[in-house]
Amino acid sequence: MNTTSRYILLILGILFSLHWILSLTHEEYSRVTSIDSIASHFRGGTAAEKHPVPEEYLELNSGTLSYNRKANATFVVLARNSDLENTVRSIRRMEDRFNRVHRYPYVILNEVPFTDEFKKRVSNVITSSVEFGLIPKEHWFQPDWIDEEKATAGRKKLEEEGVIYGGSVSYRNMCRFNSGFFFRHPLMLKYRWYWRIEPDIHYHCDVNFDPFLFLEDHNKIYGFTISMYEFEKTIPTLWGHVRDFMKLHPEYIAEDNAMGFMSENNGETYNLCHFWSNFEIADMDFWRGPAYTAFFEYLDKQGGFYYERWGDAPVHSIAAAIFAKKDQIHFFDEIGYEHNPYTHCPKKEESWERGRCGCDRGRSFDYDGYSCLSKWDRLMEG
Repeated sequence: MNTTSRYILLILGILFSLHWILSLTHEEYSRVTSIDSIASHFRGGTAAEKHPVPEEYLELNSGTLSYNRKANATFVVLARNSDLENTVRSIRRMEDRFNRVHRYPYVILNEVPFTDEFKKRVSNVITSSVEFGLIPKEHWFQPDWIDEEKATAGRKKLEEEGVIYGGSVSYRNMCRFNSGFFFRHPLMLKYRWYWRIEPDIHYHCDVNFDPFLFLEDHNKIYGFTISMYEFEKTIPTLWGHVRDFMKLHPEYIAEDNAMGFMSENNGETYNLCHFWSNFEIADMDFWRGPAYTAFFEYLDKQGGFYYERWGDAPVHSIAAAIFAKKDQIHFFDEIGYEHNPYTHCPKKEESWERGRCGCDRGRSFDYDGYSCLSKWDRLMEG
């Protein structure tokens, strides 16, 4: 073997060793360089291409169109008075990209009363109606039956490990509220559908159709734009409780469900995939139904929202994936959406042009190594 060949083998050996070490020590690097992640860039027939919004739902958003048919739906925003600037920006973007035409109402909720200034400035950018609501204390604050010593130890552990919001009680209150209570709020009870809006989000494209009507007409219950992996440290016992619940209530498990999105071994283990719930358009009749009601109450009794840091995203996602058929969950490729630091930009050129999108499709999070969209594509291809 000549000297050049030896050097080439040596370099290849060093690179392979570095790759192996990084794969073991850096979870995100492992995902980015996985065969599944790399293959996703070349795989054809994605969910976006195979399951688009039908042409008859698409209209030009001229700003002068009038729609006689509307769903029983609302936007829901959870915000604090300190979120005023970001809330105004988010709603202004929603109005510009969608609601100036469709004029759905808003419900904005807070655990304390909104200031007059907050209500005045938010109302001024809305073309429809808005109601400001106070969250009942029993729906927001940590329940008395939670073992505070155990909860404090759990928060301290996550904080020491550098987990985002690891030490925050208010974040846990929010996750529990979004998991089990927002759809029970008195202002929400008159509605069936909701579109969740967070302070400081961005819509990159005109939404040239009514997502509520599309979901309703096609017997779907949940729509998403971004999917990703959850932080395993925040939910170490969640899947075990999910498995226990399924054993107790097999009658709630839907046929042809989406279990394959979140488990590679038929539910033995959880791969941490979930729909990012800061954007979700969904049917509250599903959350209010017997399966999800029993599921949330079971999980709530385990205390994991406070002893660990269970998020509403995995809780909603797991429930939708197990209790609904997979074709009742829809990926909205047409809706360009950003919640820092992640952006979804429409994959299809036609959708990007029709929506007058300003996002860079090459930087879309869809097939990033931390994204789970390739797993969703694979499930829907089956």
